[in-house]
Amino acid sequence: MTRKHTKPSLFLLATFLLFSSLYGQDGPLEGIEIHGNFEVYAQTYNEDSLIGAPNVPQKSGVNSFANFIATKGAFSAGARIESYMPPVQGFSANYGIQPVGVPYRYARFEKDKLDITVGNFYEQFGSGMILRSYEERALGLDNALDGLRVKYSPIPGIYIKGLVGNQRFYWQKSTGYIRAFDGEVSFNELIEKFNTSQLRISIGGSFVSKYEKKGITNLEIPENVGSWAGRTQLNYGGFSVLAEYVYKINDPNADNHYIYKPGQGILISTTYSRKGFGVNLTAKSIDNMHFRSNRDAQLNDLFISYLPALSRQHTYNLATTLYPYATQPAGEIGIQGDIIYKIKKGSKLGGKYGTTIQGNFAMINSLDTHQISNSTALDAEVYLPNDPNRTGYTANLWTFGKKVYYRDYNIEIDRKFSKSFKLKTTYIYMVSNTDVTLGTALGENVYSHIGVLDGLFKLASKHSLRTELQHMWTEQDKGNWAFVMLEYGYSPHWFVTVLNQYNYGNPNKILRLNYPTAQVAYVNKANRISLAYGRQRAGIFCVGGVCRPVPAANGFTISITSSF
Repeated sequence: MTRKHTKPSLFLLATFLLFSSLYGQDGPLEGIEIHGNFEVYAQTYNEDSLIGAPNVPQKSGVNSFANFIATKGAFSAGARIESYMPPVQGFSANYGIQPVGVPYRYARFEKDKLDITVGNFYEQFGSGMILRSYEERALGLDNALDGLRVKYSPIPGIYIKGLVGNQRFYWQKSTGYIRAFDGEVSFNELIEKFNTSQLRISIGGSFVSKYEKKGITNLEIPENVGSWAGRTQLNYGGFSVLAEYVYKINDPNADNHYIYKPGQGILISTTYSRKGFGVNLTAKSIDNMHFRSNRDAQLNDLFISYLPALSRQHTYNLATTLYPYATQPAGEIGIQGDIIYKIKKGSKLGGKYGTTIQGNFAMINSLDTHQISNSTALDAEVYLPNDPNRTGYTANLWTFGKKVYYRDYNIEIDRKFSKSFKLKTTYIYMVSNTDVTLGTALGENVYSHIGVLDGLFKLASKHSLRTELQHMWTEQDKGNWAFVMLEYGYSPHWFVTVLNQYNYGNPNKILRLNYPTAQVAYVNKANRISLAYGRQRAGIFCVGGVCRPVPAANGFTISITSSF
């Protein structure tokens, strides 16, 4: 399934020789700039049977990394050292296979609109539905490519990219190869007389192919799987439209039960904005869009593509941590809308400082599908890709299915009442099919109402107090929740926070538990140090529709970040 990375010492040696040659030309380190950043995230663990926090033998976990980037003229090179001693609970145990290593390193040359990268890199084509290589450290996700990437702009307005590589798989690499090409044309840059036009038009296209050996199987598995996408963007004044369509040939894999069915997806987003007002409407439909460089990979591993989430990315605790939405690559259809309006300062409704009102809704359902009988049964017979009994199902990309996956209707009012007081009020109504999106076994949708009061008080020139009061009403799952937070700030260095999440409405009275936490943080320029102690509730943590499980924990949390 995987293979080991090339030993980083060879890359570091090549980088040393490169900069040594530069050193010899211009004198001792002349013109070389060194930048980077550093992070440590650690937890200690105490057994807490009430919340389900286990007795962790290691008693602690530490995730850390350091990035180093050196630049000189058109050349740059970098490396990232990572350490997991052992991984913090909730992150994959695969990180603990090797306690310290250099899984990310690269050399880059940029000159005269030519950009060449050798080694590791991140890349995205269009919205990411066909290819997105990125890192989300909070999720423990890193699918960086390791290979070669070339970008070139032969004339103004034309941009092309080509790449080949393997994806990172923790301390190893996927056995599947990715080959990809992307091109984009900006007509306003290409045609000189349109340079100053209010109408801005661009089009783009992508092709991505993965190669993976068939392996030992009785099924006729395609070793090369291709996918293509087309996109366009139009802007005129405050109005813009973005549309992208992606198609993937049949790709039998563990996610779709090895059926021979093509995948496809469409994303359309329209936006209009002017001073004090903005509106956005986005629609997305996807079908059978699991696209990985290893057909047997699971969870968040080795995804080539990224499927943007339609739901709002909430920041408040109860809305974020209890029933977040996880994108369904197997199939979903949805629509999301945002509207924001700022009432003028000095008006009766707007008050002295003005008032901002923001509304949002998201509606996500299953696709309208029809199962083909016995099409997902596996046996020893060798099926051909065009066998109608192995296509699994038919789907209508443009029709909402009967099953509700998610609903989110929310409104937020933000108003500054005086120089020393600001208040934000929020109401959220959610419907969550957690059996589908989060893998629970409730057998029913969760209907919840959430109210939030978020106040900021300036007590003096350097002193502030921020308060959050949140409440969730629901009759399903674990019942009602309450949340309170107080954050005292002494500008610009110190922050002290105490918070508590309380499941007072749990049907099981024994599980009507508090989850308190206290934290102190110190900030000085590019350095931030925080120390917290408290309980962590078991649940799901999501970023952009991608989620990971979070285990229950009781103990200290230490975070240190710095950049230079």
